[in-house]
Amino acid sequence: MAFNPGPLTQWPWEKLGKFKYVVLAPWMLQSCYCFFLGGEKNRDLSNFLMLPLMLSRLAHAQLWISLSRFQTARSKHIILSKGLEFQQVDRERNWDDQVIFNGILFYLGSLYFPGGSNLPLWNIKGVIITIICHIGPVEFLYYWAHRALHHHFLYSRYHSHHHSSVVTEPITSVVHPFAEHILYSFLFAIALLTTLYTRTASIISLAAYITYIDFMNNMGHCNYEFIPKCLFQHFPFLNYIMYTPSFHSLHHSRVHTNFCLFMPVYDYIYNTADMSTDAVYESAIEGREEAIDVVHLTHPTTLHSIYQMRLGFACLAAQPQDPKWYLWLLWPITVGLMSLMWIFDRTFTVEKNRLEKLNIQTWAIPRFSFQYSLKSQHALINKLIEDAIIEAEKRGAKVLSLGLLNQDEILNGNGELNLVRLKGRKMKVVDGCMLAAACVLNSIPRDTNEVLIQGHLSKTGYAVAMALCKRGTKVITECPDQLENLRMRISLQHQANLIYAPGIYCKNWLPRRVMSAWRVGGILHALEGWETHECGDTMLDLQKVWSFALNRGFLPFVYDHNPQP
Repeated sequence: MAFNPGPLTQWPWEKLGKFKYVVLAPWMLQSCYCFFLGGEKNRDLSNFLMLPLMLSRLAHAQLWISLSRFQTARSKHIILSKGLEFQQVDRERNWDDQVIFNGILFYLGSLYFPGGSNLPLWNIKGVIITIICHIGPVEFLYYWAHRALHHHFLYSRYHSHHHSSVVTEPITSVVHPFAEHILYSFLFAIALLTTLYTRTASIISLAAYITYIDFMNNMGHCNYEFIPKCLFQHFPFLNYIMYTPSFHSLHHSRVHTNFCLFMPVYDYIYNTADMSTDAVYESAIEGREEAIDVVHLTHPTTLHSIYQMRLGFACLAAQPQDPKWYLWLLWPITVGLMSLMWIFDRTFTVEKNRLEKLNIQTWAIPRFSFQYSLKSQHALINKLIEDAIIEAEKRGAKVLSLGLLNQDEILNGNGELNLVRLKGRKMKVVDGCMLAAACVLNSIPRDTNEVLIQGHLSKTGYAVAMALCKRGTKVITECPDQLENLRMRISLQHQANLIYAPGIYCKNWLPRRVMSAWRVGGILHALEGWETHECGDTMLDLQKVWSFALNRGFLPFVYDHNPQP
């Protein structure tokens, strides 16, 4: 929200929430009816293609979101090395509102503007006119309109909302108050309306121009530089007609500079180009390698979890994982993505963070939970884990923590199998089970008489059960095999606290700003500089791990079963 929101800040359909797309329904239904049932006389291909154009714009934006987040997690060409806050993600959740608004304008123009219907597929004159109009009046008028929006009166009421995002993402480009989008729509309509007025408009010129605007908007708001230096060396004039991500990044970090739309020529003409533009570009394109201190190795869970990873849908990635009915509509894409992951078969970087002096990265094995249950996949998964261990050590990592099923006892004996195969590794492999066990143990009141443990016991479960027995708490298990394993691990004097009770479903989610104890265990290992592996049967002192975690500022998350409305 702007500092002092002015009129027309909110979108008209904001109260509709997730159902906001219904505002397009009348035009979409009318378009489809005329095309399929209205007869040859009322059939208008250009009007019918409005819906595919809007869908392509949404897909285009999502591709940029995923690409940008993937690159900022792994690329050395980052422009601003700052984290992305949840407040920004929430603020930018309505990025698709501009697609809805433009869609309404397109339908209205097609129905009521002279020459707006029954457009031909191609007209070279319209393409030339569109290019001329964009280079001339559109870029020029946008430059001055943008400068006007930086005047205190308009900036505080409207444009400051956009500048709340210092570390930009592609979708930051279209996150503006409604009033600003009205202004931008009039500016971009100059080229389109000119071609309609001169009867030179075509379906391809209209779609290409909209796609060009989306492409340049998304590209300019990426937080990594990828425009090759040789391009400007061989074609120096490109410096004036094509901006770069680093050029526009300065507009967000310095604010009152680099005002251009896509062509910096007017910034150079009116002396508003930032003096450090070239230096920032040179630094970003040269890049800087950052040593990795800790790697957390995880994997997707359900097939739909790929959309809820940071590389997926931004609005879902910022929330605890929760099944969404509409994700079932994406099954063809989901299967395709799973196949691509299987084909490339390489661990990929999900995100990177910084804590104190540690550079932390999260890598994901390209396998889903159901594949970990297939014995035929175990050897392949362990090979991927071992390759990740080797790669992490090459890149300077001191600790690699195993997350989710990458530390499963059946798969690799809590990582011990991988460590045996990779003898002589200086990097420490950590399963984090002791910190997880300490969290569970310290959440159980000391005066508890009995604790029921359900499901398959992992290393964490065994550690908790053993500690509870020593405390004098009776531990009830529903699996006879686990009962025998526990009896073998604890002393005779505590075995009386083990009870077998047969016949007596886990939700995998974490709220915001909460990390799994297994992941924190690896970070703690690096912070304290412990010179031992924590995998296989190795068990660290629970209370020691717990006290060190508290001293480092890590606090256990307490789930509120009765949250306030």
